[in-house]
Amino acid sequence: MCKENMELYQRFRACPTEAQKPITAGRLKGKTDINPMWRLKMLTEAFGPCGIGWTLKIVRTWIESSGIDSDEKTANVEIELRYKYKGEWSEPIPGIGGSMFVEMESKGLHVEDECFKKAYTDAISVACKALGIAADIYYAKDPDSKYPTDTDYKQPDPMTYEKALAYVYKDGKYPDKTLAEIYKTDIAYINELGNSQTTPKELMEALCIIQTEIKKAREAKKG
Repeated sequence: MCKENMELYQRFRACPTEAQKPITAGRLKGKTDINPMWRLKMLTEAFGPCGIGWTLKIVRTWIESSGIDSDEKTANVEIELRYKYKGEWSEPIPGIGGSMFVEMESKGLHVEDECFKKAYTDAISVACKALGIAADIYYAKDPDSKYPTDTDYKQPDPMTYEKALAYVYKDGKYPDKTLAEIYKTDIAYINELGNSQTTPKELMEALCIIQTEIKKAREAKKG
């Protein structure tokens, strides 16, 4: 009933406010940075420790000139992210990131000794994006800018299992019952909602989370 191909996306999509940091200076002033450790936490929660449930491989690193008449250079990193899901390893997910190595500043050229570390972090963010990690931030903002701040957009609270069970679909067949109650009395209606193209996004997310937890419980009993 639940579209399994959206399971990880729905799990990763919301980025909590504590993992977001406004950029207050420089060229990216007014935009938002995402804490890189939060991404690693999401991968670890979903798949297990790094090296066991998910891996990162550096494919290549290189330095690139910014232009013919410029002494500026960028450091670039290409990686492959793989993860173990339902007992099987995924195909590698590519990610390419970059950061300034030599940059012209007001006092002259500046050499950044942590450029490859920054480029590596950037590459991880690109690969994680393919899994839907922090998707709501990218999806809700201007696609032509890098994490712009939008005062009219409020990051929704992530859907949890408890919220999903307590969810009430007021426009549905049972406007006064929670999903937990409907699961006990009318599973056919639950399946109908899960397979419908018109089911609201928030309701579908709640159904997916409940279905995922039910599957986990069944697998735990088998194990």
